This record gives sequence, C-alpha cells and structure tokens, in this order.
Amino acid sequence: MDNSHKQPRHFLTLLDLTPEELRGLVRRASELKAIQHRGDIHESLRNKVLGMIFEKSSTRTRVSFEAGMAQLGGSALFLSPRDTQLGRGEPIEDTARVLSRMVDVIMIRTFEHEKVERFAAHSRVPVINGLTDLVHPCQLLADMQTWHEHRGDIKGRTAVWVGDGNNMCHSYINAARQFDFQLRIACPEGYDPDPAILEPAADRCEIVRDPMAAAAGADLIVTDVWASMGQEEEQARREAAFAGYQVTAAMMAEAKPDALFMHCLPAHRGEEVAAEVIDRPDSVVWDEAENRLHAQKALLEFLLAKG
Repeated sequence: MDNSHKQPRHFLTLLDLTPEELRGLVRRASELKAIQHRGDIHESLRNKVLGMIFEKSSTRTRVSFEAGMAQLGGSALFLSPRDTQLGRGEPIEDTARVLSRMVDVIMIRTFEHEKVERFAAHSRVPVINGLTDLVHPCQLLADMQTWHEHRGDIKGRTAVWVGDGNNMCHSYINAARQFDFQLRIACPEGYDPDPAILEPAADRCEIVRDPMAAAAGADLIVTDVWASMGQEEEQARREAAFAGYQVTAAMMAEAKPDALFMHCLPAHRGEEVAAEVIDRPDSVVWDEAENRLHAQKALLEFLLAKG
C-alpha cells in the first residue's frame, strides 16, 4: 500500500494562499468566465469528483460548485445534513479519511471553523471552506474578481465594511492583508470582528463607529445581512443595534463617485441595504454572484493541480 502521497493544499482561509496565488486565481477566474461566455468547451477537471458536505444550507454555494464542476468536465456529489453527520455518529477524522479516498476534492459548509480544520488535517485531498462561522473565503475570491473586472487592481484602495463583524467581515480583513487595500469597519459596539483576526491586520484595518464617516471617499462599500443563519432569534435586537447602518444612496454619495457596492446575498432590502442601492441599473451585485462560479472553478483547478 502506498502511503507516500504528498500533503494536499487546502483553502480554509484566504491566508492559505500567497498574495501572488490569489491574484493569479482572480485572473484565471476571468479567463474561465470568458471561456464559458464564448460557449467553448474546457474540461480541465474531466473525471474529477467533488464531494460537497453541507451542514448549513445554501443556494449560491451549492449551485456554483456543482455547475462549476460540470462545466470543467467533472462531477459533484451533494451531501446534505441528513446524509452526513460530521462528528456525530462518526468522528470527523474518520469521515475525512474515508471520503478523501473516494473523491478528488472536498468542499465543506458548516458552522464551527474547527471542523474544517480537523477534516483537512485528516484528508488526502484538498479541502475547501464553503463557509464557516469564522470566514467565507470563496466569497472574497468572487468579490475580488468582480472588483478587478470593473476597476482594475484594488491595491491601495479603500473598502468599507458596514454592519456586523461576522465571517464576511473577517474575510474582508484577511483580504485587506492579502490584496493590500485599506479597510474601514463600520460596526456598532458589541458587534466587532474577532480581535485575533483584526490585530494582525491593524496596519490596514480600522473600526469607525460612524458609517457615514467611514464611507467618506471610499472606493468600495460592502455589507451583509444583519442576522445570519442561526441568529434569527436575535433579529429584533440586531435591528435596533444596526438601525443607522443601512447602506443608502446618501451613504453611497459620501463615497467616491465611481464607488462600487457589493453584497454576498441573500439581501434584505430595507434592512442592511436600500432597494435603490442594490437595484441600480449598474449594480455589480449580480456579477459578484455569478463570479462565485468562475472564481471557484479557478480555485478547483488550482488545488487539483497542486493536490
């Protein structure tokens, strides 16, 4: 029996890749998008199988990974919370050991970040974080691709995160480090990002309580729902805390005239964003959503080439 297989590359956070590798992924994602839009066949992952473990449901994550594998000539297996019970009934380590002998790459969308870390530590194949409570790195690949397609290099620009210091905020903090831009975080007291993630990025990130002040002169404004999955019971308390943090036309007017607005979706119009902001004719939110597909195809190609 051959135990000499080399350690695979994983994508659990943006910090798992170098800045150069991330920029290469963004460029490759746009190339794969152009190939798809031309209708060309590009089957770089023919006969490869992606196993997708979902403990947290998703529309965009499932469709983008599944369609992406199909477009690259491979296939994807969807494993719902009913099909797998990570750490319940069978240890995560055992699930990782078994699944990684059957598929070529694994995507996990779950709650605790520690689960994907433990899974990756025992996997023979690359593991992709499709979202945890800590970070959402795949979304940032799509956001960076969208920025690049519309505005070029983000290096030295100023982005503003408005709202909760959540997993998306954490990924923007990591992106500021890796893509070299400034990030202002406009969040209410009590909803700050994790200091362990913020502190290493202190040279690029700052918390600004006043969202209108944070938006001044910004190139990019980003937000997310106020109550993520599993926080619905906090909805009323959060609505009160975030009352002044809706991204409005007035807030966008504080930013640069060509500032972009992004949102990872699903969006609640009238809560974290005004309808007139997200539904503008030149809104890039729909490009951003599509780019999940192409950015993840670039990621899958990269990890399977390195794996």
